[in-house]
Amino acid sequence: MSERLDAVRVGVASAAAAAGRRPEDITTVVVTKFHPVSLIRDLYGLGVRDFGENRHQEAQQKAADLSDLDLRWHFVGQIQGKKIRQVAEYADVLHSFDRVRLVEALPRTGRTLSCFLQINMTDDRNRGGVSPDELLPVAERVLGHPLLRLRGVMAVAPLGEEPARAFARLRRYSEDLRQIAPDSTEISAGMTQDYVQAVAEGATHLRIGTAITGNRPDTV
Repeated sequence: MSERLDAVRVGVASAAAAAGRRPEDITTVVVTKFHPVSLIRDLYGLGVRDFGENRHQEAQQKAADLSDLDLRWHFVGQIQGKKIRQVAEYADVLHSFDRVRLVEALPRTGRTLSCFLQINMTDDRNRGGVSPDELLPVAERVLGHPLLRLRGVMAVAPLGEEPARAFARLRRYSEDLRQIAPDSTEISAGMTQDYVQAVAEGATHLRIGTAITGNRPDTV
């Protein structure tokens, strides 16, 4: 696993250099869904601090089991409104904030939750994410909540579209967001297969799984 991690680190550094950026300005979130806590402990020993999960019950249990470590938990999956209070108890960053209902479901006292607004990059309204024309209205609601810190935008490159083109669109949406939220400059984009293109278009947070963790356990 250390060799896979090193390979991704080298790849990110190379992509950053090609884009005229500093690799230290890019956070690699290692997505560990379905993997055991022992793997996370091993990655911690290799210097990883940012971990991503997309299923609430699994993430909640892992956060509890690994409470002795100084980890940053990133929730990267879709979330039900009734679960966001529980997610906010352990997650440091929510990458899939996508509707006003989540704002309304959060308490106004407690710990601060950083979030990215997920944008639906397709024409399918059933997919996760706000539509581009909803971005600013939803952002305004997020900015009005005392416990939400809006970091920026997030998206997944749609199937059938060149990742570079999709991430260029996402970058423009990021620029739109900064019109009302100047400090929300970050971009969560790029996975195992397309993180190089994401870095080229300004991604600050990469969500990488199998390239680092290897295949999921057969028992899942």
